[in-house]
Amino acid sequence: MTAERTLPVAATALTATIAVYITLVAFGNVTDFGTNQEFVRHVLAMDTTFQDRDLMWRAVTDATLQNIAYVAIIVWETLAALVLLAATGLWVRGLRRGGVAAQGFAPARRATTLGLLMLMLLFGLGFIAIGGEWFAMWQSTKWNGLQAATRIFSLAGIVLLLIHLPSPQWRAERAG
Repeated sequence: MTAERTLPVAATALTATIAVYITLVAFGNVTDFGTNQEFVRHVLAMDTTFQDRDLMWRAVTDATLQNIAYVAIIVWETLAALVLLAATGLWVRGLRRGGVAAQGFAPARRATTLGLLMLMLLFGLGFIAIGGEWFAMWQSTKWNGLQAATRIFSLAGIVLLLIHLPSPQWRAERAG
């Protein structure tokens, strides 16, 4: 493997890893709907937080709204999974062509960027900011997904940085 191919190979492997991970998460949420539905229900209801009167007005206890939120999460995860699976295919295609086609790895980088940003929005904005702070998920010892959300957010961010590192492969695309 040449030095020019090292970064695209790493980007392919890591994009595939995240694609498989979020595909399994979405699949699990569809096939075992009730488990994480309970998680979302408890976070939105804030029923395992400190029950601070000044915060409890934020609680969403309507089951319909809770289910809408959960289904929206699953749809977003599924879309992110599809984007990242497609991005993985684009990386593989770019590797097979040696990254020298008219567009090289640019389509793979764009698709990966989109998929990773989707995950970072879901887990950063959705789980860490809104769930963690607005709904005070950090206060719950039982229904606290901040560690998992931070792990996914961080992994997506690291891969996003990796695919935007300077590389001879990327510079060749700009010149072409």
